[in-house]
Amino acid sequence: MALRRRRHAVRCGGPDGAENADDLYGAAGYNASPAVTGGAAFALYLTIFRYGFRRHATYWGAALAGAFTNTVFGFLRAYVLIALWHARPGLAGYDVTDAITFCFLTQGFIGPMELFGGGLDLAQRVRTGDVALDLSRPASLQMWALADDLGRAVFLFVARSVPPTLVGAVVFGIHLPGDAATWAAFSASMTLGVVVSFGLRYLVAMSTFWIVDDRGVQSLSLVMTMFFSGMTLPLVLFPGWLGTLADALPWAAMVQVPADVFLGKRDVLGALAFQAAWVAALLAAGAAVTRTARRKVVIQGG
Repeated sequence: MALRRRRHAVRCGGPDGAENADDLYGAAGYNASPAVTGGAAFALYLTIFRYGFRRHATYWGAALAGAFTNTVFGFLRAYVLIALWHARPGLAGYDVTDAITFCFLTQGFIGPMELFGGGLDLAQRVRTGDVALDLSRPASLQMWALADDLGRAVFLFVARSVPPTLVGAVVFGIHLPGDAATWAAFSASMTLGVVVSFGLRYLVAMSTFWIVDDRGVQSLSLVMTMFFSGMTLPLVLFPGWLGTLADALPWAAMVQVPADVFLGKRDVLGALAFQAAWVAALLAAGAAVTRTARRKVVIQGG
């Protein structure tokens, strides 16, 4: 597959004139020289993180509209769960307040975790050939994308996670951790969940190197995420072997595990180790796929 490297600047932002990828690279003080490592790499990826945050922070209106939608659907889910737990008190070791807390936490996860997919423009860049420029930089394509995605996640946490949770707390009442250690564990767990989400979405986007149109893979990924993450129903409700399987898959690390850490329903060290293992596996898989994809790219011209 021949991908033509374009002469024009490769955009990294939205239609409002946000900085492009070449501007980001130059702002960090780097050029097309040997691969950056150590402190220079950290400084580069920190710069990409900041620009990722700033680019998404341009769209406060869209973020707040998303937060409103998440809150409305949170109410609908909450009433369903209230009815279920009133009919089955103590179901799966949760009480009604635990179920409501789980509901509004997971509504808040939708933005940062990108539970509906997307969040990366990599697939589009493969189709246009702009990925050739990305691969020619002396920096990891995967780590570049991860740094940008973390900036996006931090902004959406503020804009789309906090409002639904606060509204749920005021209207229904939720459980809040009573100690700083649990808050710290939850922060670490949510960060690992975002990276797991990135790892899965990166693999889906990289599939475009082989299948050109990734819409089918995106749809399959959405179904798997919604069912096996705990977003549709808490995984603790899944019976027998299905619950065991769901709890072992990477999607559980995105929703069920962080929520259980917040609620104090799961051993913290075990939960973080589980998420870290999937982070390592998915990033390793992404690096391997990137190396394979690089051999498929032919840069014509320049």
